[in-house]
Amino acid sequence: MRRRLLALICVTGSLVSACGLLPGDDEPKTVTVWLMKDSASKEFLQRFTEDFERTHKDLRLDIRIQEWTGIVEKVRTALKAGSGSGPDVIEVGNTQVPLYADGGRLADLTLESMRDWGKEKWLPGLAQPGKDGNKQYGIPWYAANRVVIYRKDLFEQAGISSPPKTREAWLADTERLNSGGNQGIYLAGQDWYTLSGFIWDEGGDLAEEKDYEWRGALDSPAALRGMDFYRRLQALGEGPADADEEHPPQAGVFAGGKVAQIVAVPGLAQSIVRQNPDLKDELGYFPVPGRTAERPGTVFTGGSDLVIPQNTDDQFSATAVVAALTGAKWDTELARTMNYVPNKTTLAGAVASEEGVAAMAAGAAHGRATPHSPQWADVEADNLIKEYMTRVLGGADPAVEARRASRKITEALAPNVG
Repeated sequence: MRRRLLALICVTGSLVSACGLLPGDDEPKTVTVWLMKDSASKEFLQRFTEDFERTHKDLRLDIRIQEWTGIVEKVRTALKAGSGSGPDVIEVGNTQVPLYADGGRLADLTLESMRDWGKEKWLPGLAQPGKDGNKQYGIPWYAANRVVIYRKDLFEQAGISSPPKTREAWLADTERLNSGGNQGIYLAGQDWYTLSGFIWDEGGDLAEEKDYEWRGALDSPAALRGMDFYRRLQALGEGPADADEEHPPQAGVFAGGKVAQIVAVPGLAQSIVRQNPDLKDELGYFPVPGRTAERPGTVFTGGSDLVIPQNTDDQFSATAVVAALTGAKWDTELARTMNYVPNKTTLAGAVASEEGVAAMAAGAAHGRATPHSPQWADVEADNLIKEYMTRVLGGADPAVEARRASRKITEALAPNVG
């Protein structure tokens, strides 16, 4: 955005901006960037800003940190604002892109993605939800996904010398671990993100689009096989059938001892060790196992994409910022700084030295995201999948409950479909 301002460098928890007195007509243009709280450290943003402004002398950055709470309505309002009155670049959750792309309020970055940014190497769990049809609106920035965090000492006591690489081996090992007062695994009954991976591995999905209409798909044979595996695994511990992984927080349960494994992002280990320092040297990580040893299991990929509002008055400058942030140099720097997975499978080597992040990167290569319907948030808000899981784990007929849940998902995604 074109502004005649005195800019100053100020790195705080809420703002990174440019600084220095600038001459009249040669004054650089300011690009306003919204990034989410804790996505990047202040030190990273300062290094990036200094490097970007040094290599783009006609531009200055005004990076404004946003809170996740209430961000959807804030972004929606910004996208509807007059030209040049809102941010030029926005960080959004990868699964939120369809919500913002609906109505044509995001800039189409398909050409840049294909010509300059190597989209064929992007993590699928970040790239796919950033698309609408053949158009690319969200540009992958960083990813995070679940792995298995395990107790090395309990594995050793059970005679397990190395982590399992197939789902059936995982079940067998977990059954061995589920003895002597120990839980083989703590898996809450409503951890639907973990369930999603098992469904995807079987070739199913949570919902499917056909003829531009979305329908729930939990009742497909593949999805039912995924739920059956979840049921068998979840039974090898004492996870509650009627709660998710945050009720109670599974880090506290794991820290309390007597639990051999949990499925979580590697960063949760920090909370575990804070609550039980004795576990500092006992924690290990491995990718969620797949159906065969040739590749890890499919996992839900969380993370962020960068988008450019259609109402920016300087798409060229905004594109330069996106190119720099998501390019190999700064994307790998961010991954190393924040223990993320870089946005391309070819950059996974940048985090190979960190066991937890390396396990995460292996899974991210086969990651997926939730169905890219703008109405998917309604499915999550109503806990439709969680309700289904609890019913099945409580002994209800899986096929009956899957049909019931699929009908409800269809109603949420496509109310006009019978």
